[in-house]
Amino acid sequence: MNMAIRAFLLLLLFFASSNPAYSLYEDQVGLMDWHQQYIGKVKHAVFHTQKAARKRVIVSTEENVVASLDLRHGEIFWRHVLGPNDVIDQIDVALGKYVITLSSGGSVLRAWNLPDGQMVWESTLIGSTPSKPLLLIPTNLKVDKDNLIFVYGNGFIHAVASIDGEVIWKKELASEGIDVQQLIYPDGSEIIYAVGLLGFSRFDAYQLNVKSGELLKHNNMLFPAGFSGDLSVVTDDTAVALDSTGKILVVIRFQDGKISFHQTHVSQLIEDISGAAVILPSKIPGMFTLKIDASVIFIEVINESKLKVVHKIGHANAVSDALSLPEDQQAVALIQHGDGKILLTVKLGNDWTSNLIEETIQMDRQRGLVHKVFINSYVRTDRSNGFRVLIVMEDHSLLLLQQGEIVWSREDGLASVIDVKASELSVEKDGVSVAKVEHSLFEWLKGHLLKLKGTLMIATPDDVVAIQKIRLQSSEKGKMTRDHNGFRKLLIVLTRAGKLFALHTGDGRIVWSRLLNSLRKSETCENPRGISLHQWQDPHHHALDENPSVLVFGRCGYNSDSAGVLSIVDTYTGEERNHIGPLHSIAHIIPLPFTDSMEQRLHLLVDANRHAHLYPRTAEALGIFQRELGNIFWYAAETDKGILRGYGVQKNCVLEVADDFCFDTRDLWSIVFPSESEKIAATATRSLNEVVHTQAKVTADQEVMYKYISKNLLFLATVAPKAIGPIGSVTPDESSLVVYVIDTVTGRILHRMTHHGSQGPVKAVVSENWIVYHYFNLRAHRYEMSVIEIYDQARAENKDVLKLVLGTHNLTSPITAYSRPEVFTKSQSYFFAHSVKTMAVTLTAKGITSKQVLLGTIGDQVLALDKRFLDPRRTVNPTQAEKEEGIIPLTDSLPIIPQSYVTHALKVEGLRGIATIPAKLESTTLVFAYGVDLFFTRLAPSRTYDSLTEDFSYALLLITIVALIVAIFVTWVWSEKKELQEKWR
Repeated sequence: MNMAIRAFLLLLLFFASSNPAYSLYEDQVGLMDWHQQYIGKVKHAVFHTQKAARKRVIVSTEENVVASLDLRHGEIFWRHVLGPNDVIDQIDVALGKYVITLSSGGSVLRAWNLPDGQMVWESTLIGSTPSKPLLLIPTNLKVDKDNLIFVYGNGFIHAVASIDGEVIWKKELASEGIDVQQLIYPDGSEIIYAVGLLGFSRFDAYQLNVKSGELLKHNNMLFPAGFSGDLSVVTDDTAVALDSTGKILVVIRFQDGKISFHQTHVSQLIEDISGAAVILPSKIPGMFTLKIDASVIFIEVINESKLKVVHKIGHANAVSDALSLPEDQQAVALIQHGDGKILLTVKLGNDWTSNLIEETIQMDRQRGLVHKVFINSYVRTDRSNGFRVLIVMEDHSLLLLQQGEIVWSREDGLASVIDVKASELSVEKDGVSVAKVEHSLFEWLKGHLLKLKGTLMIATPDDVVAIQKIRLQSSEKGKMTRDHNGFRKLLIVLTRAGKLFALHTGDGRIVWSRLLNSLRKSETCENPRGISLHQWQDPHHHALDENPSVLVFGRCGYNSDSAGVLSIVDTYTGEERNHIGPLHSIAHIIPLPFTDSMEQRLHLLVDANRHAHLYPRTAEALGIFQRELGNIFWYAAETDKGILRGYGVQKNCVLEVADDFCFDTRDLWSIVFPSESEKIAATATRSLNEVVHTQAKVTADQEVMYKYISKNLLFLATVAPKAIGPIGSVTPDESSLVVYVIDTVTGRILHRMTHHGSQGPVKAVVSENWIVYHYFNLRAHRYEMSVIEIYDQARAENKDVLKLVLGTHNLTSPITAYSRPEVFTKSQSYFFAHSVKTMAVTLTAKGITSKQVLLGTIGDQVLALDKRFLDPRRTVNPTQAEKEEGIIPLTDSLPIIPQSYVTHALKVEGLRGIATIPAKLESTTLVFAYGVDLFFTRLAPSRTYDSLTEDFSYALLLITIVALIVAIFVTWVWSEKKELQEKWR
């Protein structure tokens, strides 16, 4: 038996050492995570379809992305995401090999290599007067063997060399406050024109020498009636504008240094007009487009300033710029909407009576209307012109149309996620079981034998194919039902376009999408925008007969006093159950911890007049709310005034029309921060769904410390008013950062600390009884992270661990927020190497697993930092007991371990937020990072102590068990023979 035990221990040691590493190997990336790349809503597009090169389209987007897309499949060849303050103004292609981008209000000009996207050069164009940025790249203009690029921005016109970005000359044009609106270069000329308006009443025209920038002529003429809107330049010497009344079209001619105005009343061209006329921005030589109500009218300028209506379309949604064709012809694409279809028409600019093409394409209603259209031509096999049409939809998606079909589409609305919520999948129905994948015991055994052959590397090619088939059949990652561990969920994301997407956590695919009616532009809601998502109904007791739903809040404007809208959406089907609005304004949204009998969560919406409105508006919800009326509090930070206020709810509103679901609010407390020394920079609170496993913390020396856990804790940071600007804008002596921990029920300041010589930006996260925040230390010229832990001093006498185990301590006694808490804090600061965009903390189902702080770095990656590194009890020389407790020796800097990057080598470009979702498995949390890109993964901060890993070798376990059994049997037989021989002696 001794030999058997020895053999058993030897094999056990071999088995334990067979998988020694906990790091993620390269071939494991993608098993538990997915990464999706997007570009955002396209603003500008330039086609590049030369025969010798790959056909592509260069685009710039509202997310400040410049990208090159494959015209065949819509895939990204390359892209660059510029900073949030580096807005792309215009793009174009120069010399057939450079992509030119103008950004930052005409201040930064860049050239990118067209094939691979590498930046060739960058020029900073200095100016003093903010102005409309303009970019002009002439096709046939060379000065000293160099092609020029003309840029107008910040009041100056610059001539820039396209080869190296050198500024050849510059000239100030806006010294008198003139708003230059267009640069014009007639082909073959040596003069460049700049035309604009001064005060909407005077037209100005400049003529400059293209080689030297010398001002040749400056003419202006006053128009007494005044202009409204921008100019539309139709030819090299003609522009059109509307007068201040919007009823008269003014044709402006500026030929040979002479300016003349010719007026035509809109009613003379179009009969029976009722609405206001608006000139649409379009580039069609010799004509302009006018929109009146829902109609679009194309008007040509002929015979010295006379106007002629050449075409009129009702309900046209988008018009492209003109596309040059052979033989000096121009093509224009028009898009009209029908019943679930769009009508695409391409017309010749000089012959509007016939159509080059007319196609009807089926279109998903959930994409909304067409917002932009770009056109490109190609030569068909019969030598006729064919057309590709790139369209941008209301939901920010991008589609390529060709020959009446959608060639490809991109869901680029997902580049502008505003908020995200997780929803459970449906329960697996009766009769549907995972066991059905393995039809019989024979199939089950056959599968495991094949896997065993693969492990032993004796599988034939046919066996390998069979193993792959079994793996695909048994893969449950993409199933549409709940799993035992809670890994499979739906991520419900709201985008800036007002569209909801349901993404499957298994592979990131879109399960459904819905363009919300409440967030679409209408007569009653001119500028709709989404605010946030909240859980509306999360059925547990009615999981088989009720679907969960989310509540979507929005506004009809950009201010908190704008009218509000809301929608209730089924998370399984995407059906919009109900939408309400416009209604009262929505200044604050307060999810209440109460549900009705249908498991609908109560919400309190506070409007700009500080009236609180209860939803759902049912008698049952009202009864629940009135019973808890005295326990509902909230706060509001008035950042501009430097005031923090606390509020409560009282009796019903006194309105002209009685409303039982409207309640008045009352002021409870206020904190006024001194405006000369402090300005509110950041606030943070605990997550509403965070679970705390235990309130007691047992130290290494058997002392019990009680966490001060309150959902009413608020972290607030203020900085000196001078230090509100970028880092380095003030000296350390002029800057200070003050942090507060405040109880939002009573307004008591529980903790206050000052960091002298520090400034923002401040990012913070609150969890359990601790707060971690990130800022910049001007004295040390480094970023810092600080931690504050809060403990309840009132229970310090409960140091008996036996009482804690038996539950006889006073932790179960009632606690009131009105009693003055006896708290003490522990804090520590550390240097940190990275700037941080956003912060989050891991959440688990029971709160047992250790925490990790998730940091969205300036490099658009997510770094997981173990909370043990941010323990304020760290010392330089921890005792043996503290080491056993897990306390790490104190260092001045926080370590950055390469293996701790959650995103591996990937980037979440334009990272804006990180959402953490607990799984049913206590060890695991789900992490979703969003920006221009999306990234999802599973994290186990304390490793998967409650489950086996997905790459666990069951075959090796089976071999070990069989070997142990054989070893035990052999040693038993051997020992029996030996014992028998001993007896015969």
